[in-house]
Amino acid sequence: MTLLIAGLFLWAIVHFIPSIGIPIKTNLIKQFGQKAYTASFSVLLVLSLILIVFGWRSIAPTFLYALPEVIKPVALFLLVLAFFLFGAAIYPTRIKRVVRHPQLASIIVWSAAHLLVIGDSRSVILFGWLGIWALSEIVFINKREGQWVKQDAPSWKQEVIGALISLAIFIVAVLAHPYISGIPIR
Repeated sequence: MTLLIAGLFLWAIVHFIPSIGIPIKTNLIKQFGQKAYTASFSVLLVLSLILIVFGWRSIAPTFLYALPEVIKPVALFLLVLAFFLFGAAIYPTRIKRVVRHPQLASIIVWSAAHLLVIGDSRSVILFGWLGIWALSEIVFINKREGQWVKQDAPSWKQEVIGALISLAIFIVAVLAHPYISGIPIR
């Protein structure tokens, strides 16, 4: 449990620095430079992910709840949606005209989907924490950035290419899931 909690705290702290700790970020960049800050940020995020994965896998799950099997298609739909939202943060898409923070929204949707189908203690901690973290980030970033300026709609060609890339990444993630989490998708 300690590794999982440490990874989740590290993940949140590293992400909260740019969203609510602007003076800390500014001082770090002044002291070490942009490249060193970016490299440190990346290394700490990778370390947090390693702690989260190994921490989650090291915990014997305690059963808390089980929703009916009919919820699985809903969870699958939410997972596909999460990947499209995540991709929308990277490529031009009309989604950005509806969702201000598609990457953070994707984590909320991804977390909710997992909480619908996995009701054990370690999953509730992991997915509940990440969902709450993403929601908090949205609030902090909105407060920092103020008014939302919506982007122009991209061409349909760009939209389709982005959607196909998101779908391909979703398929790779489904295939890699048993190796990352130790749990096959059923």
